[in-house]
Amino acid sequence: MDLKIISGTDRPNAYALKVSNYVQTLYQQQDVNAEVISLKDFPLEEVVGGLYGKNIPAVEKFRDPIINADGLIFVIPEYNGSFPGILKVFVDYLPFPDAFEKMPMAFIGESAGAFGALRSVEQFQMIANYRNALQFPERVFISRVKSEFDEVEGLSDPFKQKLLNSQVQNFIKFVEASQNKEMDQLV
Repeated sequence: MDLKIISGTDRPNAYALKVSNYVQTLYQQQDVNAEVISLKDFPLEEVVGGLYGKNIPAVEKFRDPIINADGLIFVIPEYNGSFPGILKVFVDYLPFPDAFEKMPMAFIGESAGAFGALRSVEQFQMIANYRNALQFPERVFISRVKSEFDEVEGLSDPFKQKLLNSQVQNFIKFVEASQNKEMDQLV
């Protein structure tokens, strides 16, 4: 199984990347390959000026491992009541409509505020739904990330840590089920 964890921002020292790296260790504990891909590495300079629909080698190199993954985990911060613009730019440069078609996806929101990026995740889920992704229903929201999350220990709230562990274990099963030929015929 080849999973990609997308750190959904290009902000330096972002908690989304810290959370992504921690989540990667949880997948490794389950013997699952889950590579972290940070949108800080998206070749933004290559798309300046709106080069939609053109072959851009740097963008293709960045996106191909994501498109070819068995499943995606998005770690989405909340910026100004929504998800970061770089995440939208990234999606805009994916092949349409097939890039997310039947792609299993899980979502983790993180924010400095009290709602753990609920709004950001739900807004991004509308895009994933439009692109026909298979959305895993167990979402995790990390509120007050600066005080409630540790890069080594995880979440200080045992209940939230249990939810995150459950998401990891059950998303693996979800991805396996999506690879089953019978499920492929249903969706």
